[in-house]
Amino acid sequence: MANWEGVSEFVAVAESSSFTLAAQKLSTSVAQVSRRVSALEERLAVKLLNRTTRKVTLTEAGMLYFQQCKHLVEGLEQAELAVTQMQTNPKGLVRVTAPVTYGEMHLAPLINQFLEQYPQVDVELMLTNQKLDLLESGVDLAIRLGRLEDSSLIARRLATRQSYVCASPAYLSRYGEPHTLSELSKHQCLVGTMDVWRFKDKHQSKSMRISGRLKCNSGFALRDAARRGLGLVQLPDYYIQQDLESGELIEVLPQYRDDKEGIWALFPSSVRLSPKVRLLVEFLAAGLSENSLSQR
Repeated sequence: MANWEGVSEFVAVAESSSFTLAAQKLSTSVAQVSRRVSALEERLAVKLLNRTTRKVTLTEAGMLYFQQCKHLVEGLEQAELAVTQMQTNPKGLVRVTAPVTYGEMHLAPLINQFLEQYPQVDVELMLTNQKLDLLESGVDLAIRLGRLEDSSLIARRLATRQSYVCASPAYLSRYGEPHTLSELSKHQCLVGTMDVWRFKDKHQSKSMRISGRLKCNSGFALRDAARRGLGLVQLPDYYIQQDLESGELIEVLPQYRDDKEGIWALFPSSVRLSPKVRLLVEFLAAGLSENSLSQR
């Protein structure tokens, strides 16, 4: 800022009564300090310093200006120090929003670990399946799952998720196992928030509309229904991984399994990412990656 030019140099000269000592303090040349102070005096249209070959003293106006500017320069130095320390010792509040179930299962435990490791950081975690406007709601970071809509937000992929179509052994014993996508119309399908399942057929994405007796917006409820033999279900791995490993649920149509989807960290493009938010994003990325590897 133009109004700050020469102020730090003037304060340094006033404190040391020397252009040479001021230049040493500011790690610059005597000529640079002299030019900045002279430009400041010219801008203010007032003489701040009496210069002789032997010493430098303040004029009356210089004394008044020094008393006011000294606190400003000290405040600026403290502000710069605080920001520098924040790089290594982050502090302050981070507001995060995430989907309810995924947030409870995977994010909350990691955020709790983060709070243990960084005691000067506070986190407000808002679990909701509504997509909040980050700027309007004052949110620093949003965690979103799956395919992203076009947005002005900056996205960082933290991890991936894999969806499976599966059913209980009892259901498959009673109704048979589907081997083609067209056979889904003959089966009871457990419907989530959308009545469309996604597949990959000969390297091309394909969506199939499904129907059944139960429709529910809870993945845990759909998982329970599938385990009870009420139908086929398509759910992400973090709901059913243990059931697939134990055999309580069996994957069907594996040849049509869709590609993995991203788990994303989103933040406003118009806001500079603060060290505390950046640190949390990196912490979540490392933690979710470890969780993903441990589930394989």
